[in-house]
Amino acid sequence: MPVTLNPYLNFRGNAREAMEYYRSVFGGELNVSTFADFQSAEDPSENDLVMHAQLDGPGLTLMGADVPNRMDYNGLSGFSVSLSGDDDATLRGYWDKLADGGTIVQPLEVAPWGDAFGMLVDRFGVSWLVNIAGAGGSSS
Repeated sequence: MPVTLNPYLNFRGNAREAMEYYRSVFGGELNVSTFADFQSAEDPSENDLVMHAQLDGPGLTLMGADVPNRMDYNGLSGFSVSLSGDDDATLRGYWDKLADGGTIVQPLEVAPWGDAFGMLVDRFGVSWLVNIAGAGGSSS
């Protein structure tokens, strides 16, 4: 198995909802395991929380989990997940879905380097960067 680098997002009680949402955005196969599945909940009220979820889609892997109440949770800040490529229709489709219910920080528009670029925070608090190579056409 080759080495891969992929985001692992932590949530407080809504990892299943978030990961199902990301499946609706990106497609792919989502596998979810709860704390009960591994008899790992120290508090029975956390049995149904997500211990590990993995979304494998076209060209991406996104993982996530719920942080149990006994552990510190610092929210989703200090990083962004970046989507980039030259498939304008696919990346704009992701942008539109991620922006639904979220906050656009920088509209998806032609940037000084000639690509379309935008920044947003989705409904779950995850910061996303989208860069569409060559989407700005040639500069004169």
